[in-house]
Amino acid sequence: MRTKINANAVALFWNLAAELVSEHASVVEGTIMNGRCLRVGKEFLAFVDYKGSGLVVKLSKKRVEELLASGVGQPFAPAGRVFKEWVSVPKPDRRRWRSLLQEGVVSRLADEHGD
Repeated sequence: MRTKINANAVALFWNLAAELVSEHASVVEGTIMNGRCLRVGKEFLAFVDYKGSGLVVKLSKKRVEELLASGVGQPFAPAGRVFKEWVSVPKPDRRRWRSLLQEGVVSRLADEHGD
């Protein structure tokens, strides 16, 4: 059985993605796990609604732990394996999602420049 895709989450994500692409030359669309995603250069950044996960974004391990502890995020564990630098935020929330995507961009750019 396929998980129902949340059309609101998908629309919100791609609206935010368009904003990020226009603000950061290094943010581009790519693919991950047979679906569309955002990348910062060659690094994965985020995608939406993977099996009902809502926003899935790559952040630092410490930040992911904070989001899990606060109840904002959920572990991202495709096939049962937890990805420690990825967090799922199922509930569409423009302000929160935009903030987390911006954090992810900054984090990926820092990684790219060795900061």
